[in-house]
Amino acid sequence: MTYTEVRFSVKPAEEGTQILIAQLGELGFESFVEEINLLKAYIKTEKLSNINIEDCQIFHNPNFELSYTTHDIEDVNWNQTWEDNFKPVHITPNCVIRAPFHKTFDVDYELVIEPKMSFGTGHHPTTHMMMEMLLKENLNKLEVLDMGCGTGVLSILAEKLGAKHILAVDIDEWCFINTLENKDRNQCENIIVKQGGEEQIEGQFDVVLANINRNILLEQIPAYNRHLKDNALMFLSGFYENDLSKIDEVCQELGLNYVKHQLKNNWVCAKYVKN
Repeated sequence: MTYTEVRFSVKPAEEGTQILIAQLGELGFESFVEEINLLKAYIKTEKLSNINIEDCQIFHNPNFELSYTTHDIEDVNWNQTWEDNFKPVHITPNCVIRAPFHKTFDVDYELVIEPKMSFGTGHHPTTHMMMEMLLKENLNKLEVLDMGCGTGVLSILAEKLGAKHILAVDIDEWCFINTLENKDRNQCENIIVKQGGEEQIEGQFDVVLANINRNILLEQIPAYNRHLKDNALMFLSGFYENDLSKIDEVCQELGLNYVKHQLKNNWVCAKYVKN
């Protein structure tokens, strides 16, 4: 299997790199390695021929300068690639995400995640903020819906926080399989995993978690709302600060009241309550 390595230079790097990673992931890039002033992104060469890298919105944003070069490579050891670059993530002093090959941590909430090609290691600002917000909630005996579950990291944290039932849904087969593996890796017994979209949602929930992207959220928030109990909470992320007003407009029309939001590297995580 032949892969292409695309090397990107992004300025300003700290904010631009995270935005670029998210947008490249939507195009089909499978793995990323961050170095000083350089992002290496990997994609199957065959798939690269069917996309245009410059379709990424960041290329049309005057606030960023980007350049890139492409390099064909073969026989990539993906496990070694991400093992060399995946460091433990400290969400709070009492919550850590680590890989199976890392040492254990003496914390209240230790999550063991092997991401493969799925999104959700805690490194990205949206996952980090969702987890920060969840850690402030009392989920004891609550029912939780996790849409766009990725690695299953939010579902796993929800169970560790006391949730009695979690439905984790993702349209991507890799994410579906990865969540199944990670829930077993963390000895989780309360998580049901389904592959698909909003049609897979069954039941009523006390908490909805949706870390996806703006367009899918705008389309699916009404479906999430139909499965929310009264006084239930909805946490939304995967969009930029300038999209919050659009998200808020849809939520308010459905009777979802804004509570607060966090901001990190221009990414937003917003909390709503159904009244």
